[in-house]
Amino acid sequence: MTATTATVPVSRSLFAFAIFYGGMVCIAGVLGNKQVALGPLSAIGPVFGLGPLAVEAGIFAFLLLVVVSSAVAELHGRHVANRLVQIGFVPLIVSIVLSVVVHQLPAAPEMIPANRDAIQLVLGATWRIWLGGIIAYGTSQTLNVTIFSWLKGREGSNLLWLRAGIASVLSQIVDTLLFVGIAFYGVFPIQELLMGQMLAKVTLSALLVPPLIYAFVALGRRLDAAPARA
Repeated sequence: MTATTATVPVSRSLFAFAIFYGGMVCIAGVLGNKQVALGPLSAIGPVFGLGPLAVEAGIFAFLLLVVVSSAVAELHGRHVANRLVQIGFVPLIVSIVLSVVVHQLPAAPEMIPANRDAIQLVLGATWRIWLGGIIAYGTSQTLNVTIFSWLKGREGSNLLWLRAGIASVLSQIVDTLLFVGIAFYGVFPIQELLMGQMLAKVTLSALLVPPLIYAFVALGRRLDAAPARA
C-alpha cells in the first residue's frame, strides 16, 4: 500500500500578488528617502495654511501595498489578506537587518566617493525610523484590510472603488501619525510635517486607489480563470 500526498492548489492570483507585495514592502523604504513635489499637488498646501506640499516617494509603493491587500481581501477573504500582511513582516525585517549590516561593512576603496556617501546615507537610518516603519506598516495595513472587509460586509460586492478609497485614506492617516510620531517626535516640530504628509497622502489615495483596485481585481480574476498548463 502506497501513501499518497494530497496537493493543495495555489491560486495564481494569490501567488502573483504575494510576490509583488513582498517586493513593494522592501522598495518602499528605499523610495522613502526622496521627497517629491507633484505639480498641482504642491499648490494644495498653501490653501490649508501650509507650505508647498511634498510627499516621500515611498507612498507610491505603499499605495500599491494597500491596493494589493485590498484586492486579496476582495478575491480571497479577510483572513488570507491579513495573513499576507503578516508575512510581509518577513521581507521588511530582513531588508532592515541587511541594510544595517551593509551600512556597517567597509566600502571598497575603488568605490566612487559620491556613490559611497549617498548609499551610506540611505542605509544609515536611525532605530526610530526603522521602528516607526515596522509599526506603521503593520498597523495601517491591517487597518486597511479590516475597514475594506467591514465595508464589503455591509455593501457586498458593490462600490469597490469607494470601499478601497475609504480604507486607503483612513489607513494612510494612521500610517502618517504613527511613522512621523515615532520617528521624529522630539527631534523637531512635527505638526506641519504631519499635516502636509497626511494631506498629500490622502489626496493621492483618493486619486490613485479607486482605478488601481479595479485593475488588480480584474487581473486577479483573469489569472484565476486561466486554464492550468501541464
